[in-house]
Amino acid sequence: MSEEKQPQAHAEEDLATRFPTAYTILFLLIILVAGLTWIIPAGQYERTMNEEVGREVAVPGTYQTVEANPQGFVDILLAPTAGFYDPDSYAANAIDVALFVLFLGGFLGVMNATGAIDTGIRSAMHKLEGREIWMIPILMTLFAAGGTTYGMAEETLAFYAILIPVIISAGYDAVTGVAVILVGAGIGVLGSTINPFATVIASNAADIPFTDGIMLRFVLLVGGLIICAAYVMRYAKRVKADPSRSVVAKQREAHRKLFLQGHDELDNFDLSMTQKIALVVFALTFVVMIWGVSSQGWWMAQMGALFLGSAIVIGLIARLGEKRLTGSFVDGARDLLGVALVVGLARGIVVIMEQGMIADTILHSAETTLGGLPELAFINLMFWIEVGMSFFVPSSSGLAVLSMPILAPLADFANVGRDLVVTAYQAANGLVNLINPTFAVVVGGLAIGRVSYDRWLAFIWPLLLILTLFITVVISIGAFL
Repeated sequence: MSEEKQPQAHAEEDLATRFPTAYTILFLLIILVAGLTWIIPAGQYERTMNEEVGREVAVPGTYQTVEANPQGFVDILLAPTAGFYDPDSYAANAIDVALFVLFLGGFLGVMNATGAIDTGIRSAMHKLEGREIWMIPILMTLFAAGGTTYGMAEETLAFYAILIPVIISAGYDAVTGVAVILVGAGIGVLGSTINPFATVIASNAADIPFTDGIMLRFVLLVGGLIICAAYVMRYAKRVKADPSRSVVAKQREAHRKLFLQGHDELDNFDLSMTQKIALVVFALTFVVMIWGVSSQGWWMAQMGALFLGSAIVIGLIARLGEKRLTGSFVDGARDLLGVALVVGLARGIVVIMEQGMIADTILHSAETTLGGLPELAFINLMFWIEVGMSFFVPSSSGLAVLSMPILAPLADFANVGRDLVVTAYQAANGLVNLINPTFAVVVGGLAIGRVSYDRWLAFIWPLLLILTLFITVVISIGAFL
């Protein structure tokens, strides 16, 4: 490196070092939202039980101001704890997600103790030599399928520790691995077609069949997937040709040491019979997980139990012994402890907003703003209002229950179909949840991938602009169809 470039490189490294961690960012956001509860008037809509949705929904026209409940210093300190189990939240409790992450970490720790994953990675890379780039669109399509059909989100946390070593072994970087999973599943949710947690709940809350508008959402799904796959493939090719162009180039060696555990240069590609059986059980675990979530109504408790049971089975197959089995499980859980903690921090932001009773006030402002607008202005402003609300309510089902009963009926006055309002809502929520620091899937995935939030933003911001333009064009055309 020339002397002229050295100061710039050091400055970039110092900037990356000084950028706050996810924990600090989330806690600062808790403080910011608490500050807003002192400024934004408190208010509430009346709510009634919607049997189809299975939750209470807001009643249009019933908003009224209520006594303020500004959040102070003690509330800020309690928010991360309340984020794990707050029973009155719009979103699912975080404690089950955090425990699932710990069970997942234990499962991966036991699997790593068998040596099957390391050997399997070397074998796969040996067979894919020269064709590794096609892993990206294939895997992204699979994750997108999960996102569009059953809202695959928290379930993706199970795949980071598995796929990132494969991606790094292929010559790419950790950001590529994170993008394949996070963007792949995210674009599926953005273009949800039959996703029960977004499309179905939102359509029910809007009082329309969930199949209304499905073709436009299919356009968003296919077009968005093509855009995202091309973007990630282009980045991956650039990184493989010149590793210094990676947005995490400074962490390249640390990532290789961490994810490949120093074994990537070994020449042994042969799996023992025990390792092959362990890998079969490993793969079947994820097949069963997807089956359970998509058709049996499983959630985090059932998935956590599945990973615990599979860890025991794999430990017995590999004859690890009681001490090594339990030690590997605890070590694996310890590796993901930070991810489990960040889930509660992220949910703490939502808790502060709800306890401060400013969510309905923000919604009422949106209702007032949208009244009487022409079609094009209405649907595009609807999209941006949902973008803003998604930062505070990242849960797709929570945002649907909160906003659709109020905002969807306004479409009747703007001569726009309610199905287009549902499409704008889920596109906005899906777009924001590619970067949302209040969304446990984002901060959790980045934590597992050891990618800092600023480096993720450096990678994804051009893609966000492209997707925003694409969504705007699609919903604008939809307003005139």
